[in-house]
Amino acid sequence: MKGDMRVWLGLGLAAVLALALAPPAPGQPQPGAVAPDITGAPWINSAPLTIGGLRGRVVLVEFWTYG
Repeated sequence: MKGDMRVWLGLGLAAVLALALAPPAPGQPQPGAVAPDITGAPWINSAPLTIGGLRGRVVLVEFWTYG
C-alpha cells in the first residue's frame, strides 16, 4: 500500500510540474501584460467602459453564460 501511495504522489507531482513548466498557449495573456478592453454587449447601466478609464480602481467583473 505504501508503494502505491508513492507512485500516485510521484505522478501527481510530475503532473503539477509539467503544467507549471509548460509554455503558455499562443495568444494567452502573460503575467504583467496590459489587460485587453472588454468587448461585448449589452452594457447595463453605463456606457461601455475602457481599461484606461478604470485604471487605479478596484474592478469586479461578473460574467455568466446561458445554458
